Amino acid sequence: MEPIIRGYRPADLDAVYDICVRTGAAGGDARGRHSTDRLLGDIWAVPYVTREPQHAYVVDDGHGNAVGYILGTADTPAFVSWFRAEWLPATAARYPDGDPRDDAMLTNLHDPERMLIPELAGYPAHLHIDLLPDWQGKRLGQGLMAAFLDGLRSAGVERVHLGMAPENHGAYAFYRRLGFHDVPVADSGAKFLGRGTSPLG
Repeated sequence: MEPIIRGYRPADLDAVYDICVRTGAAGGDARGRHSTDRLLGDIWAVPYVTREPQHAYVVDDGHGNAVGYILGTADTPAFVSWFRAEWLPATAARYPDGDPRDDAMLTNLHDPERMLIPELAGYPAHLHIDLLPDWQGKRLGQGLMAAFLDGLRSAGVERVHLGMAPENHGAYAFYRRLGFHDVPVADSGAKFLGRGTSPLG
């Protein structure tokens, strides 16, 4: 069976958690770094498939198993408001204070307003994309991006941005090949890129 790109399904939820942690250390495996391997997913992935499953796509290995995803929001300010009002109360009991391994990530979890960056206001949508290592380099990431951009464009969204770890040089080269350009953001430890939602060339 050949891999296919399809829309996210609720049955993919555990796979989304797994992909997120296995690619969560600048593209490398972050399992065992925190009190639970689900923490990264509750920050960087699962809120998106919960609120906007229509903007989530997966690489299916041909047997029903998700081995990569792209997910995001069409409207970052609206997503931040929802995250504050609904996602944080729903997840608060999962992460009681006290485990120092979680401190940095819990700062991210409890500060959704970090996503409201003035320099990115012209790029209202944002995304996260991750593929398990065995499925990288097969043009599947390009297929995921094409599906995501098509969905945003159909929803009337004109521009999208993403943030990434500066040390992830392979990911940066991938985004540049797909037409993303640098968007300078002051005082940020991350690298940000943006593009229009026009089809991939």
